[in-house]
Amino acid sequence: VQLQASGGGLVRAGETLRLSCTVSGRFGYINDMAWYRQGSGNQRDLVAKIGSDDKTEYGESEKGRFFIVKVALKNTIYLHMGNLEPADTAVYYCYADTWTVNVGSQNHWGQGTLVTVSS
Repeated sequence: VQLQASGGGLVRAGETLRLSCTVSGRFGYINDMAWYRQGSGNQRDLVAKIGSDDKTEYGESEKGRFFIVKVALKNTIYLHMGNLEPADTAVYYCYADTWTVNVGSQNHWGQGTLVTVSS
């Protein structure tokens, strides 16, 4: 299973950016997909998550500014980030929890995409 993330870049404060992540490979189905980010520290924090039932969850600082959308037929999620702030600067990682017969549940991470927000 591979996760291909894209969409990072350099933007100014107040601007918007969209990240995308597509899951490919052999698996039964996808449970949750999510975006995490890692700033200057080592901790990887939840940005937004969407479940197989389309229920969403957001980190506190992202509520009202970021929106996660899923296109199930494409195994793809998008993260729409609005009103970006310098504090949003981080490497953003895509995550997927898949389930496969004879394997069970597995967690997968994408390669990370850098988002830099200048003031």
